[in-house]
Amino acid sequence: MPKESFLQNRIKSVGYALKGMLLLLRTEPSIKIQFVIALAVTALGFYFKISDTEWILQLLSIGLVMGVEGVNTAIEKICDYIQPKLDPKIGLIKDISAGAVMIVSVIASIIGLIIYVPKIF
Repeated sequence: MPKESFLQNRIKSVGYALKGMLLLLRTEPSIKIQFVIALAVTALGFYFKISDTEWILQLLSIGLVMGVEGVNTAIEKICDYIQPKLDPKIGLIKDISAGAVMIVSVIASIIGLIIYVPKIF
């Protein structure tokens, strides 16, 4: 069997990544909520005509929150696969992973407040 070209391999990788992204959006309630929030703040960005810098910060925040949530979901799935029964060590790993999502979510919320509170009031 001939070896795949670099381009064929990259196209396959993008396909797998898109599949994973759609799987997250279809199956994970937290990502669904974050996606709706992302759409809402994007609409607010157009409504308030935020600056280029504000767009960059907003998009980075959205990407970080959703990306870290995806990693958190993967960690949880791996933990559940490795140890389906209740295990304190697995629980600690899951808590730490969820804590990472909380950190980026809080910072993203603060960035959103910095951008939008002055425009609303």
